[in-house]
Amino acid sequence: METAPNEKTWGAVNISSAVERQHLEPWTRQDMVVAFGFLSLAGGPMLHCFLLSHLGTKLWSPLSTIKGEIGTLTWKLSFYIPHPVTSVEPGNDTQISEFLLLGFSEKPELQPLLFGLFLSMYLITVLGNLLLILAVSSDSHLHTPMYFFLANLSFVDICFTSTTVPKMLWNIQTQSQEITYEGCLSQIFFFSVFGCLDNLLLSVMAYDRFMAICHPLHYMVIINPQLCGLLVLVSWIISVLNSSLQSSMLLRLSFRTEVEIPHFFCELNQILQLACSDPFLNDVLMYFVIVLLVGAPLAGILYSYSKIVSSICRISSAQGKHKAFSTCASHLSVVSLFFCTSLGVYLSSAATQSSHASAVVSVMYTVVTPMLNPFIYSLRNTDIKRALKGILGDPVM
Repeated sequence: METAPNEKTWGAVNISSAVERQHLEPWTRQDMVVAFGFLSLAGGPMLHCFLLSHLGTKLWSPLSTIKGEIGTLTWKLSFYIPHPVTSVEPGNDTQISEFLLLGFSEKPELQPLLFGLFLSMYLITVLGNLLLILAVSSDSHLHTPMYFFLANLSFVDICFTSTTVPKMLWNIQTQSQEITYEGCLSQIFFFSVFGCLDNLLLSVMAYDRFMAICHPLHYMVIINPQLCGLLVLVSWIISVLNSSLQSSMLLRLSFRTEVEIPHFFCELNQILQLACSDPFLNDVLMYFVIVLLVGAPLAGILYSYSKIVSSICRISSAQGKHKAFSTCASHLSVVSLFFCTSLGVYLSSAATQSSHASAVVSVMYTVVTPMLNPFIYSLRNTDIKRALKGILGDPVM
C-alpha cells in the first residue's frame, strides 16, 4: 500500500478496509462506528460531524486518507503512536538498539593510558570508601550520627562511580563504543539516584553539624537513631522517585537511527540535546528538579554553615574554636568540592558549547570527588585513623 507523501513513518498503527460506495457490509458498519467513536473522543464533536457529513464523498482528515476508485473506496485510518526508540527518518522504520559513547578520545595510542588511569581511580575509590565503611562499623566509638551519615555517603559514592566507570573501562578494553538503549536508560536512572543521594546526604550532614555546634545540649535528644534512619530513608525515596520520573519522561522521546553521545556515559542533558522530538517538557522537569533538589539543599547547607561560623566566632577560647571547626572542616571541603565541580560542569558546557570539554570536567564530580572523600575524612580525623589502624592490624593505645 502506498504511503501518503506527508505521512509520518514512526510508530503508526494502520487500519485499512475497502467499502463499496453505494453499499456497506454489516461488519464494515461496525468498524466505522468504532472508528468514529474513537475519533469523537480524540478529535472532538466537530470532527465527528465533519466526517459523518462527508461519508461517501471527498473526505480529508489528519488521521485518515481516502483513495477513490470506480465503485470502491479505500479507507486508511492511521493513529500515530510515538515510539521512544524508532527512527523519524523518511522511509526508515528501524528500531534503535544501541547508542555510541564517544568517550574522551578515539586515538588508539591513548586508550591504554585512559584505561590504566580510570582503573586506578576506580579501585582507589572503591577500596578507600569500603575501608571507611568498615572503620565506622567496627569501632563502637564511631557509632554516632555523624559517622553513620558518613558511612552512607561512602556507600553512595561507590555506587555513584560504579554506574559510569566500569562501562567506560569495558568499552576501552573491547574497543567498542556501544551501549544499548536499555543500558543507557539504566545508567541515567542509577546515575540520577546516586547523584541526588549524594546531594541530599551532604545537606543532612550539614544539618547534623549545625545541631552539634549550635545546639549541643539538645543534639543527642534531637539527632537520635530513629531520626537518622528516617532522614536517610527519605533521601532514598526522594532520589528514586525523581530518577523514575526523569527516566520515564525519556520514553516519550524519539531518536535517529544512529545516535553518537559525545560523553563517556549517558548524561541526561546530552541525551535531551540529541532527541529528534521536542524535549521541552523534559527540559522543564530537569531544571525544576535542579532548583528543587540541588538549589534547596545547597541553600540549607549555606544557611547551616553561616550559623556554624557565627557560633564558632562567639567561642572565647582558641582551643574551643579549633575543636569546633575541625568537626566540620572535612564536610565543608567535600561540599565545596562536590558542588563547585558540579556547577562548573554545567556552566562550562553552557559557555563553551563543547561536549568534549564538558566530558573532561565531568570527571571531577563523577570520579575524582568520590575518590578523594575517604582521604579528606580520614587524614585529619584521629578517630577514623585509630579505627583504620585497628582494621589494618596496627594496635593503638
